[in-house]
Amino acid sequence: MRNIWIICRKELHSYFVSPVAYLLLTMFALIFGFFYWNSVGYFNQVGLESQMRGQAFPMSVNEYVIRPLLSNVSVIGLFFIPMITMRLFAEEKRMGTIELLATSPVRDLEVIIGKWLAAVILYATMMLFTAINFAFLFRYGNPDWKPLAIGYLGLLLQAGGLLAIGTFISTLTRNQIIAGAATFGVCLMLWVLEWVAGYETATWAKVLAYMSVITHFDSFSKGVLDTKDAIFYASVIFLGLFLTSRSMESLRWRS
Repeated sequence: MRNIWIICRKELHSYFVSPVAYLLLTMFALIFGFFYWNSVGYFNQVGLESQMRGQAFPMSVNEYVIRPLLSNVSVIGLFFIPMITMRLFAEEKRMGTIELLATSPVRDLEVIIGKWLAAVILYATMMLFTAINFAFLFRYGNPDWKPLAIGYLGLLLQAGGLLAIGTFISTLTRNQIIAGAATFGVCLMLWVLEWVAGYETATWAKVLAYMSVITHFDSFSKGVLDTKDAIFYASVIFLGLFLTSRSMESLRWRS
């Protein structure tokens, strides 16, 4: 556990001593802030129009503001996750330090979990900026906090799975651009697999739809903690880290 934390801190330090982390945090906050501003503006406009017509206000903050915004965070993460993971091992290969990792007394699993955990912490830090926006809803509105908490848990589990896949892809090349592009392509495919179920009802289509990461986020966005969805994300995390360990093992033998 000590080695994992040392590697995690080293990786986080490498993020924050360069402009990478600050650029990601700034862009993530600005993009989400724009979505938040539009969602709240639309909610207020519809409420005002309903009052002018003398109608009851049928909209709830959770259903028409928080839930769409959580889905927006999921979409934004699709673009930012490759930027976080592309350097994890590709940079080590480019600088020639991967051989030191492969031949060091530190176990491969400790290296992998340490780097993956650093990526998860960075993503969680980005999500904290969205929480600042939601704090204003609780200051001036009366939303239910439980669906929001479950939604954040779903976002973190979904990101953990995609970050694990990106970690594996980063071990396959020394070029960060290739690692980032490949990670984005795989994450996008895991996102759009659900579309098949829109026009096909065969078993293979249902299987593909089930493999989509967005399918399993729906329950979280509604504030429902479904065990099967949590298990799916945990399985994706395990698969990504397992493939990474096999890739690292091959590097150790080649070293």
